[in-house]
Order: sequence, then structure tokens, then C-alpha cells
Amino acid sequence: MQNDLFQWGAWDEIERRIRIRLSVWAYAYEIAGTALVDDATYDALAYKSRPHIITGRFDDWWRTFYTPYSGAWIYTHPDLNGIAKLYSRLK
Repeated sequence: MQNDLFQWGAWDEIERRIRIRLSVWAYAYEIAGTALVDDATYDALAYKSRPHIITGRFDDWWRTFYTPYSGAWIYTHPDLNGIAKLYSRLK
């Protein structure tokens, strides 16, 4: 993860990027069977997510299903196809 992620942008922009990154990482590990980052990197970012921040996209779902200690929440993601496309672009 790049450190500049946290040096610019409004809180909702930062949170949106965190959620996207976590979603792709969780997809990779839980569904694709590969790790894009090690556990420590995932955990460090997972505990920075703030579900109370309104990003304008899937906020209720994130507050309800997201857990920082697991990636199993990815199976219920409302845009799993979009996450899969992002993952495939990284591979």
C-alpha cells in the first residue's frame, strides 16, 4: 500500500479507496485463492476502515457485513462482479 493514500482527499474519498482495496484483497484471498498482500498488510488496512463514514456507495452493506478480522464478508458483496473485474485487471 502506498503511504500517499492517506495524505490527500476528503475522508469519504479515503474511506472509499480503503474499501475498494480491502474488497479486492479479500476477493483474491477468499474467492480466487491467492493472496495479493500478506496478512499483516491486510490487517493494518482492515482496522483503518471506518464503516460510519458515508461514501455514497454500499454504506449500509459495509456497516452490516464488513468485519476487519476476516475476509469472508466478500461473499455477500453487492458488486462482486465489479470486484472480480478489478481483481482481474491487477493479475
